[in-house]
Amino acid sequence: MNAPENNPHSESPFKGKTGLVRIWNAFHYSLAGLRAAIRHEDAFRQECILAALLIPAALFVPTNGTGKAILIGSTLLVLMVELLNSAIEATVDRVSLERHLLAKRAKDIGSAAVLIALLNLALMWGLVLFG
Repeated sequence: MNAPENNPHSESPFKGKTGLVRIWNAFHYSLAGLRAAIRHEDAFRQECILAALLIPAALFVPTNGTGKAILIGSTLLVLMVELLNSAIEATVDRVSLERHLLAKRAKDIGSAAVLIALLNLALMWGLVLFG
């Protein structure tokens, strides 16, 4: 039998697909993640509504391509950080539902990341529109 360090699949039994099959599977896993977030995460749904309003609005803001990219990028960043925060919260809850200082810390730090992304969104929009 191969030593663990020589076996590329030893870290997870789910590893092993390569090439186009891996890309195709990853795409479907990503879509499943988006569906789960939309179905189970209120904050993500609210931020999707915000993005659905802000992204088209960014296209009509009288600024150059860089300004539009900043507006759209900062909006998408909020969605990305919320997805990561939701993943952290789900993982913490999977490990244990009992109250624990470290579980609270992990969830609070994830929430702080979302807050910073939202503040960044407001700052970027403010600078592009009024700066």
